Amino acid sequence: MIVPSIDIQDGQAVQLVGGRDKAIDGGDPLAVAERFAVAGELAVIDLDAAMGKGDNGAVIAEIVRRYPARVGGGIRSREAALRWLDAGAEKVILGTAAKPELLAQLPRARVIAALDAAHGEVVVEGWKTKTGERVEDRIDALREHVGGFLLTFVELEGRLGGTDLERARALTERAGDARVTIAGGVTRAEEIAALDAFGADAQVGMALYSGKLALGDAFAAPLRSDRADGLWPTVVCDEHGVALGLCYSDAESLRLAIAERRGIYHSRSRGLWRKGETSGDVQELVRVELDCDRDALCFTVRQQGGGFCHTGTFRCFGEDRGLGALERRIAARIADAPEGSYTRRLLDDPELLASKLAEEARELSEARGGADVAHETADVMYFALVTMKQRGVDLAEVARELDRRALRVQRRPGDAKPNP
Repeated sequence: MIVPSIDIQDGQAVQLVGGRDKAIDGGDPLAVAERFAVAGELAVIDLDAAMGKGDNGAVIAEIVRRYPARVGGGIRSREAALRWLDAGAEKVILGTAAKPELLAQLPRARVIAALDAAHGEVVVEGWKTKTGERVEDRIDALREHVGGFLLTFVELEGRLGGTDLERARALTERAGDARVTIAGGVTRAEEIAALDAFGADAQVGMALYSGKLALGDAFAAPLRSDRADGLWPTVVCDEHGVALGLCYSDAESLRLAIAERRGIYHSRSRGLWRKGETSGDVQELVRVELDCDRDALCFTVRQQGGGFCHTGTFRCFGEDRGLGALERRIAARIADAPEGSYTRRLLDDPELLASKLAEEARELSEARGGADVAHETADVMYFALVTMKQRGVDLAEVARELDRRALRVQRRPGDAKPNP
């Protein structure tokens, strides 16, 4: 799989050649993250922190808040690593600080050791200092303590000349159950496919920024098909994981979908199909995922208009239901709630809405039987959703916040706050 790289220096996304010479100024890191995140987890590296010349913590924290990301650069202590993990980073990347005594204090599955090697020799201090140690020896020393390795081939980094697949294969095998990510020279989709085939990921920067490699082609590289027509079945889901329907994709439609971040598919009868082009029921593409066998896709979309199905329903598998359906009904009522309706009363009277929230929360705390608890929880969720939608917050954003909290390593005591 591809791991798009965002290196940040002086507040801007950049690409360096050999770790020194700036070749590309990619602009606003948040805009770059929005463009790349459709393909999955990002690698966000703070070059200033790594070089001891300040940090870009604020912008990186915002990227982590919005998108799945692994974070590296200047993380040299347990406290610094835990801060990023508690902030929602999927993983932290440690370089020279990746020593067994520190790694033992961190959750193994969420730590990546970064090993930079020039012609097989580990180098440090911005790739300027040779250590005399082979990268294989460092892997042997650390593989029981980390969940992954980021292996950078320094002599190939940023030069768009391709990577060393045989060396990558040998190092991946050496790493055992620690997942390997290869950086340095990855330029072609075929390289990403080869790395994926033997269990490694490709961290790619320069090839994406320069336009040498399209993100859609990089993402599609590991895909295969056992169908005679070569298409990939594509399950289309909303942000709550509810299946809206089944479509098909090919290389062209997938490339365009990722480039335009829209629901674009391959129709077996019409060819390229931009969902909603005639009906107005367009889709914003949030994320694309591969299945475990690399022969099917999942599109997560924000569905606009009347819904996904050609019959006019929101989904192809029956009536719209659940929390997502409730959110959509409330949003519709907020947009056009008639005078005298209860929703209009709540919208026009903030004190009424606040009192109902408090009242229903109290009744939930006092409920005992299963049916009563379900009833009172439904009331709380209804009024919470009205409040959210009135203030422009989607349920998917709340779900992302809960997902981030689940990533925390250090837990807060959670004591009750004193009543005002």
